[in-house]
Amino acid sequence: MRPALFVALLVLPHGPATGSPPGGAAPGADPGGDRWRLGDRAGVEWNVATDARLPHEDHVEMSGLRASMVVTYRVDAERRIHIRDLAVFPGFIVKYDYRGYLMREFPGDAPAFYVDGRPFEEPAVGRIAFDGVLRVDYEPGRVAVSRRLFPSPDKPAVFDLWEVRNASASPVELAVGELLRSDPVHGADANYAIETGIRGSRSVLAAGERAVFWVEHSGRQADAPSAGADGEAELRARTDLIATLGARLELRTPDPDIDREFGMAKVRTAESIFATRSGLVHSPGGVRFYGGVWANDQAEYAHPFFAYLGYGPANEAALNGYRLYMPYMTPEFHRVPYSFEMDGAHPIASVDRGDAAMYANGAGLYALALGDEGVARTLWPAIQWCLEYCARRTTPDGVVASDTDEMEGRLPTGTANLSTSALAYGALVSASRLAGEMGEPECVGRRYADRAAALRAAIESHFGADVEGYHTYRYYAGCAGLRHWICLPLAMGIDERREGTTRALLERLWSPDGLRVEDGSNSYWDRATLYALRGLLISGAAEEGVARLRQYTRRRLLGEHAPYPVEAHPEGGEAQLAAESALYCRVIIEGLFGIRPLGLRQFACAPRLPAGWDRMSLGDIHAFGTVFSVEARAAAPGRIRLEVTRAGAALFSGEGAAGDSFTVRL
Repeated sequence: MRPALFVALLVLPHGPATGSPPGGAAPGADPGGDRWRLGDRAGVEWNVATDARLPHEDHVEMSGLRASMVVTYRVDAERRIHIRDLAVFPGFIVKYDYRGYLMREFPGDAPAFYVDGRPFEEPAVGRIAFDGVLRVDYEPGRVAVSRRLFPSPDKPAVFDLWEVRNASASPVELAVGELLRSDPVHGADANYAIETGIRGSRSVLAAGERAVFWVEHSGRQADAPSAGADGEAELRARTDLIATLGARLELRTPDPDIDREFGMAKVRTAESIFATRSGLVHSPGGVRFYGGVWANDQAEYAHPFFAYLGYGPANEAALNGYRLYMPYMTPEFHRVPYSFEMDGAHPIASVDRGDAAMYANGAGLYALALGDEGVARTLWPAIQWCLEYCARRTTPDGVVASDTDEMEGRLPTGTANLSTSALAYGALVSASRLAGEMGEPECVGRRYADRAAALRAAIESHFGADVEGYHTYRYYAGCAGLRHWICLPLAMGIDERREGTTRALLERLWSPDGLRVEDGSNSYWDRATLYALRGLLISGAAEEGVARLRQYTRRRLLGEHAPYPVEAHPEGGEAQLAAESALYCRVIIEGLFGIRPLGLRQFACAPRLPAGWDRMSLGDIHAFGTVFSVEARAAAPGRIRLEVTRAGAALFSGEGAAGDSFTVRL
């Protein structure tokens, strides 16, 4: 059976349908304002027809359970588009290396089809839109042509679906050429085939009628039969997934950019779940990282967000990811791996990056916020093991030692760095709350609380310093310059040096593209920027925090490299790793709304409603064992009102001064 490229004749109303590293300007450059704008109903769109800033090149990643694709597209000065489509099939391993998955780059040339007997020549592009599916609309002539590029939600296949509409008053004959190509690939433990399929057909289109056909690139084991898919059905399944994710955690604020980026970040985070031999796992993506789980990207960044999303595959992936570490939590207390690659089968544990602290911090937040006692009991022994590991790595100064941090030696970190200790502090706070929920004696929770207080004091005495004139933190003993991770204490609720740290972040480390890794560097990592935004809001800097959030959001959503948060610049070509989008969502949940778990059925909420906003709401929150919505609105001057509802019924109503924290028990 051939992979399908199918031509289907559709009679539809007249009118247009709706629905590698970036190039052009240097990454981070802004040649003249926004390039993109908000789509009418969803996503973003680029009006190429009116844009004089050409050529321009960019890339965007999309993922499904068994296929991921990175589409690089370049629009030249004549508005002709040039596409390269990199398809990755995480379920097929070519070599045991973290980049060793079956992948192939395909040229995105137009397939061979004919209009009234003449070969179709791609016209200039009028518009490009993206809402989880990349859409290209060409300038119409006798026919109006558009195409959509997307991965299958559950098959090892990616699609380039073309739609041709007769825009004239007379019939048009459409003929599509046929293609079937299969290339063998020798794999690590099996042989594979990469296939490209087009099924030819001929149609006569009356005025206003449309035909749809598609190019399918797929992977399979060599001894498995070819199995072409229905491209239209796959597109519907992809758009259904996007709609499902969009309906969860619905954010409404007076800023449409923030609302839209939050909605898109949910999709980027939750789509990056892959079917592996270890079950469903969440993975970073970005061409290099599939089928693998990391202590930072997954355990610390993404999994705690999934506790609020209410998406079953995401919670399954989170629990699978945490479980991968458990066999390595032995009585000898050796360091845990920092990642599991190649379907989770290959652990990497060459250094200690503070991974036990990352795991414990993320798992504690996830267990509390999810509100599922069974999941919490599964994770509780692992959290305790990680905290004991941190205790055994405590220095005479009372802070937690590690070989490096998640920057993995890119910058010096000494023998004990601020990141590891700040994350361990956050983990201890969560453990002190979780202990009682697990039925532990009161002394267990009190012991974790006492350890948290002692570590907080040690962070102040060991890392607290005046650096470059700011009353903030040195990153490690002997570090004389400002570092991006000085934002972590703020994000963990440590506010002794709030004013000096805030000033250092905003005055010396902030750039138009976010937080630089150190003062004077041109390198930035969005993960630190997003932690800093969360920390600013948690620490009470509502006006400055929201102002920087708006600036960052507009840059990522509507700027030169749209529409998602990225990993790093210049490293990695600003890959749109999935966990960075999770961190964006957590800026909203934990920063803007100030939601902080206190138990399996209760949380603190400290909304940061800036001046000029009359209200904001977050609906359909799946957390703490139920589904609820929160709304914060301005009351009298300097006061705020919080409403928590479930299915329209009030669960909590309270009023207090701006900046107050409310305790909500469900």
